[in-house]
Amino acid sequence: MKKLLVLIVDDEERFRQGLRTLLNFYNINGSFLVDIVGEAANVDQTLKLAFQEHPDLILLDLELDHSDGITALQHLKEMSYAGKVLVLSGHQEDDWIFRAMQSGASGYVFKSRLATQLSEAINTVINSEIYVPTEVASRFFRRFQADFDSSLKTCHQLHITDREKEVLYWLTQGASNEEIAKHLYISVATVKAHLTSIFDKLKVASRSQAIVAALKLGLVAT
Repeated sequence: MKKLLVLIVDDEERFRQGLRTLLNFYNINGSFLVDIVGEAANVDQTLKLAFQEHPDLILLDLELDHSDGITALQHLKEMSYAGKVLVLSGHQEDDWIFRAMQSGASGYVFKSRLATQLSEAINTVINSEIYVPTEVASRFFRRFQADFDSSLKTCHQLHITDREKEVLYWLTQGASNEEIAKHLYISVATVKAHLTSIFDKLKVASRSQAIVAALKLGLVAT
């Protein structure tokens, strides 16, 4: 069985210690072979260790020292982190779960349910599937579908094409025209043409205005 490289991110030492104990238990009972490659308490430490250690899985709290886990998720996406992120949080509100999943998390586990849910959650996300607690799954997917339908309706009304949505996505990530062209395998001239069309449809005059409009209209995930 291949070892699973894990990075623990939480600003409470006591919680990290308990999590280490639980992960070591998985090693003993054969559930997983876990190698804890580091621990972090804030976003900067998380990004540094993710870059240095290339963990397969990051176990991430949403409330960190002087920062938050949503910011960490967004930065990990920007740096093209290739592993999975499983959020471990005390927050059980739908909005927290939805924001985390929108920002790139592969799963969400309530801290109060770690003993019963963590093993299944890890097994689910490392197999490239999505894990959310069963008690909120139906609400989460209903909201996800509602947001998707709303975005689809807006795109249809504004005549935003799939390619223009892709350009908008990379625009919100801060990509230059050259970087967008590289990501989408098109020419810079084609990117400029798409941007001209997007500006016209959104009735904006600049990249920053287009980004704000796209986020407000839900054309790209925040």
